Amino acid sequence: MVLAEDSLLLREGLIRLLDEAGAEVVAAVGDGEALVEAVSAHRPEVAVVDVRMPPSFTDEGLRAALAIRASWPDTAILVLSQYVEESYAADLLAAGGGVGYLLKDRVSRLDELSDALSRVVAGGTVLDPEVVSALLTHRRRRDPVEALTPREREVLGLMAEGRTNTAIGRELVITQGAVEKHISSIFTKLGLAPSGDDHRRVMAVLAWLRA
Repeated sequence: MVLAEDSLLLREGLIRLLDEAGAEVVAAVGDGEALVEAVSAHRPEVAVVDVRMPPSFTDEGLRAALAIRASWPDTAILVLSQYVEESYAADLLAAGGGVGYLLKDRVSRLDELSDALSRVVAGGTVLDPEVVSALLTHRRRRDPVEALTPREREVLGLMAEGRTNTAIGRELVITQGAVEKHISSIFTKLGLAPSGDDHRRVMAVLAWLRA
């Protein structure tokens, strides 16, 4: 993987943490331009990216991540941010599967970081629960999610976090059959017809974020 983080101390700490998680960091850089160059040179499975980097410390990391997905769509992206940035998360998720957005204060848990990396490399999506909550709170009025029941919204929020059906059932204390029924209803209400090509779980989250 390639790591982009402007803080030298945090960058070194993340390198050690990622190494403990079983990842090989082939390059560690401090700005968006260097990130794109490193991905071009190494073609990693995943890029771990900070949102705010030099020179303006606004959205350089996000723009670099979107540029990477446009040029090398097979490269997964895991964004680490100090804050919940709803618009950044929406833009990133709209780029397709194989992306994640976690808050930095959670990456100290090695098992969660390792799991997130595995999911995004496999083409899934991973969202921090606080990011999911913020996206739900800032939902626009003309939102297809408005058609969902409260329970279906809970299920969709857990899907956005990358939870499996089994994990959703355990979290909500409902049966596997009930989870499948809710997910089927979500797909129907969001207009996601069965398809052999699209990952409908990812498409459901994208439809929600694009609303």
